[in-house]
This record gives sequence, C-alpha cells and structure tokens, in this order.
Amino acid sequence: MNISDVDLNLLVAFAAMSEHQSVTRAAESVGLSQPAMSAAVGRLRLLFDDALFVKTGAGMQPTPRAIELAEPVRRVVEAIRTEILPAPAFDPGKARKQFSIVTPDIAEVHFLPQILARLADEAPGCSLRTLSMARHTAADALASGTAELAIGYLPDLQKAGFFMQKLFRNDYVCIVRSAHPGIGERVTLKTYLAASHAVVSPDGREHLLEQALQRRGLERPVVVVLSHFMSLLPIIESSDLIATVPRDLANICVRHGAIRIVDPPFRSPVVEVHQFWHRRFHQDAASAWLRALVHELFGG
Repeated sequence: MNISDVDLNLLVAFAAMSEHQSVTRAAESVGLSQPAMSAAVGRLRLLFDDALFVKTGAGMQPTPRAIELAEPVRRVVEAIRTEILPAPAFDPGKARKQFSIVTPDIAEVHFLPQILARLADEAPGCSLRTLSMARHTAADALASGTAELAIGYLPDLQKAGFFMQKLFRNDYVCIVRSAHPGIGERVTLKTYLAASHAVVSPDGREHLLEQALQRRGLERPVVVVLSHFMSLLPIIESSDLIATVPRDLANICVRHGAIRIVDPPFRSPVVEVHQFWHRRFHQDAASAWLRALVHELFGG
C-alpha cells in the first residue's frame, strides 16, 4: 500500500466505525450522511483488503484486522485533529522566544525602550535582537526568516511579497548645542547655509533631506558625514555644528544632552515610518502579536 493512496478522511470514518460499530451513529458523529459512510466503509475494505466491519445481531462488529488497526488509527486521527489542524496559538506569558527586528540605530533608541518594557510585563520569557543592515539586504533577511519584522523608513520593502503598516509621520528639525553662540531660537536661511553642518548618511546613501535641498539648489558646508545617527549627540553637544534630523531623534537628543531644537528655515520633507514583514510570517501567531504590540505603542 502506498501512503499517497490513502484518503485521510477514510481514517476518520474508520475511527468513527470503531467507536460506534454502527453506520448510522458513525455517520452522525462525523457529519456524514448514512450513504456516504457506507461508501467510506466500502473504500476502506478495498484499501485494507479486509471486511473490517461485519453486520451481526449486535451491530457492525470489527474483524481481527479492524481491532488491530483501531488504536493506531485513533492516534493518527487525534494527532491530526489536535496538533496539525488547529492554528498555533501564542501565549506571550508562557512563550520562550527571541524576536529579531531589522531597524537602524535611530529606531533602536526610539522603539526599543517601550517594546522591552512591554515584553518584561507581558512576555517575560521573550527577548529582542536587532539587526542593522543596508536596505537591499533587509528584504532578504525578512524573506529568509532571519528577522520577523523591519521598522523604519524602508521604501525598498514596498513591493510584492511584503506587507507594511504605517506607524507615524516624521518631519525634520535642526539641533544645536544649548549654548550655541550664533543660532538663537530661530535660524534664517542665510545663517543655515553659512553654518557648519554635521550630516548623517547611513550606509552611504543619500538622505531625503539631502535630496530636498538639492532640488531647491541649496548647498551647505558639511564638516562631518556620519554613518550612525546616535553619533550626533556628543558631536553636536560639544561643537558649534548644526544638524538637521528627524524629529524623533531630535527629541531623544534633547532628553539626553544639552541640546535644543530649532525649526528649519524651509518646508521640511516628511518621512512615513512603517513596519514591514514578509508574507511567510503573515499568519504566524507570534509575529502577529509583536506587530500588534508595535502598532499599539507607535501607531499614529
């Protein structure tokens, strides 16, 4: 007998017949009509080359072969019913899992403290790992399962095979040290273009702000180009440089350093921050729980 020839529905019919020893009662127990159950018994007899259930005065009695098969078939049917068919649930209070998230350093500082606080409260057995990588490799990380989620401004992931959910919109502001001698509460375009700037260019790519300035034909003297946003805090705090950064990063710098925020002298581009995941994790209960948590904390 080849397993590919076995219809698993026949095993359900066999288990019902073994339990009830009546075509009528067996049919009722699995939601079949009596003729359909009789047909299933006929197919079972052909499959096992045995009468299996024989009509007597006491009902449909099992043959020795049916008695031999009853317990193994019952175990198979029960395993399918309880272990294979139900959608796996995720109980955060009992789970032991490490979640992996693709996100830049700015998002680590913005998102992780609140996420970790919720994990400690709701999923104490779970942990986080963050991965910082170029945009073009983020897609491979999600598709391969290296990470379940990516958070940030990642337009390369807006393509087939990926889901995304908007979290919030982020504009740009300027940051300077609190005692900056040349920039007060406001900065004019002339002062902005004459000041010495620190610029962040993760992975060497152009930032949205740079593109917006180039379209307007505006040039500014750049003293340092950094690859990580969080390097800005000590540099701005200890110099007379100015940096134009996403507002959430500016707020973090203000909280942790002698830094103040100044509105830029032009209309700021706006970045939409999303969370992204690959379709292979769309139905995964643990990943869905994490996505819901992120959206609850940061969704606008």
